[in-house]
Amino acid sequence: MSERDDAVGTVYLVGSGPGDPDLLTVKAARLIESADVVLHDKLPGPEILGRIPEEKREDVGKRAGGEWTPQEYTNRRLVELAREGKSVVRLKGGDPFVFGRGGEEAEHLAEAGIPFEVVPGVTSAIAGPAVAGIPVTHRDHASSVSFVTGHEDPTKDESAVDWDALAATGGTIVVLMGVGKLPAYTAELRAAGLDGDTPVALVERATWPDMRVATGTLDTIVDVRDEAGIEPPAITVIGEVAATRDRVVEFLRNDGERGGDA
Repeated sequence: MSERDDAVGTVYLVGSGPGDPDLLTVKAARLIESADVVLHDKLPGPEILGRIPEEKREDVGKRAGGEWTPQEYTNRRLVELAREGKSVVRLKGGDPFVFGRGGEEAEHLAEAGIPFEVVPGVTSAIAGPAVAGIPVTHRDHASSVSFVTGHEDPTKDESAVDWDALAATGGTIVVLMGVGKLPAYTAELRAAGLDGDTPVALVERATWPDMRVATGTLDTIVDVRDEAGIEPPAITVIGEVAATRDRVVEFLRNDGERGGDA
């Protein structure tokens, strides 16, 4: 490991929350404002990104099937900017350590001798279901919750997700970045014995102005997705808690002008 150089700048691995700027932490907002450079993903959302002066923004985001920035480039760029003495915010959607590659970047920065700070954010794994009226745990329905990525490293020989084990928990399963592979893992869960009538919800662009929610069951959710045209970024919630939305949506005000049912 390299020795720390006190002349270099600091990198802040910052979670921006699910997209609503009101859900930024006070610390995140302060660091974004004071940073010399902000390297951002696509996921912080247009309202948050629109508040950052264009001259200090660098887009290093990734989109499924679209343009993308190699992680190796982002790692190198963080080190380069810090060695120029700059205060650098690496801005991510949700929380930087929940499927945000923050752990990889932290290790790279440490290896390069770059001081860094982690600034947690409100993870969309919890906030997304919540604003749709879905609690990820509920005393009557789920005493555990599992967070799963639907977009694993494509270089892996096989999936590291044990869908059989997840089906056996009896708890809530929250899949992030899993809209495209929805047919595959719903089939895996049915094959593992999860009832086809298990409630499922899809929350697209949670907390963004154009947020949408679609609900169905393990058997029907793929057709629901296709009919509603649900697209990334979206969260899948699988389990009895997903049915809670139907019982509370009439009085739920999180949707408001920020979107509704698909």
